This record gives sequence, structure tokens and C-alpha cells, in this order.
Amino acid sequence: MEDTSVALDRKEMFLFALYITGMVLVNTVGSKIISLFGVRVSVGIFFMPVLFLITDIIAEVKGGDHANLVVRLSILMLIIVFVVTALFIPIKPHASWDLQEAYSAVFGMSMRMSLASLISFSISQNLDVWLFLFFKKVNKGEKLWIRNNLSTITSQFVDTVIFMFIAFYKMNSAYTVSFLFTLIIPYWLFKVVFALLDTPFCYLGVKWFRGRSQ
Repeated sequence: MEDTSVALDRKEMFLFALYITGMVLVNTVGSKIISLFGVRVSVGIFFMPVLFLITDIIAEVKGGDHANLVVRLSILMLIIVFVVTALFIPIKPHASWDLQEAYSAVFGMSMRMSLASLISFSISQNLDVWLFLFFKKVNKGEKLWIRNNLSTITSQFVDTVIFMFIAFYKMNSAYTVSFLFTLIIPYWLFKVVFALLDTPFCYLGVKWFRGRSQ
């Protein structure tokens, strides 16, 4: 029979790999803008809840040190992605390759947008883990749904506000504080809905990660 610790390590590695994948998706294909019930949103909104869900599952089963390590390593990977992208985009292509313009358009996030993404991601993910553990202590390890939702909803709000202000504030005269909040609130409300919907998956993920009935 397979050793339980090895099985748990493999599960944690899977969650970490899934987290990294989701993070990369948010910052690559997530640059596409769509209309969701009339609201202008990034397709990254479908991947972002997965990141918060994974850190909640890891924090619940393995503790804050493991969850924080996942966040720190992911931030490092995100920095590497941005640096490599910034280095490769301006390199002159071969004469036979005529996709430079499309390549730059797809991968060439502005430095301001990249910085906004990195800062908002770093702060919100660390805040999510801290809040999750705080509410776990307050509720003495019970009511997983409360800490899962309160930590995610709060940190998602912080993530949205920080990103919007760093990326767009004063970009032109229309991007005032009041205008930004007309973008932030509906965008965040979608994140709230996704956070509520992922609650059953948090319970399932924790049960799967522990490998035994709760």
C-alpha cells in the first residue's frame, strides 16, 4: 500500500501545479475582454476563483506555512513570466516570420498593467491566506464555509481595487475615482458569486486532500 505521506505530497504537488497553471492563464489568456451580462470583464474572472480555492484547501489541511509557500513561489514564477516576456517581445524576428505584430499584441501587456497584476495578486493572495487562518481560529476550526467565503470575498475586493487603480487611474480624464468604482463593484460582484458557488468544491477538495472522511 502506498505511504499516506507520499500520497498527500503528490496531492499537494498537483494543487500547486494547478495553482501555477491558473495563475499563468489569468495573466495570459486573461487579457481577453468579454461582456458578461452586460458587464465588461476579463476572461481571467473564470480562473481567479480557482486560485483562492486552492490556497484555502491547502491552508485548511496543511496549514498557513504550506499555503504561504505556494503563494510566494507563485509570485516568483509570475515575476519570471513578466521578465521573460518583456525581454522576448522586442527581439527582432526572423525575416520569414511575420507575426511580430500579433505576438506583441497578445503578449505585450503594458508595464503598468503588468505591475498592477503583480501587486494586486501578491497582496490579495497573502491576505486571503491570513484571513482564512484568522477566521479558522475565531471559529475554532469549524464552519469551513464561513472562512472560505469571507476570506475569498474580502481579498477579491482588495485585488480588484488595487488592480483597477494601479492599471487605470488617471489613464485619461475619464478614469476618476468614482468612475473606477463603477467598474470595480460589478466586477467584484461577479467574483462574489463565483466565491459562493465554489463552496461545495472547497469541502470536496479538503476531503480529497485529507484522503479520509471528515
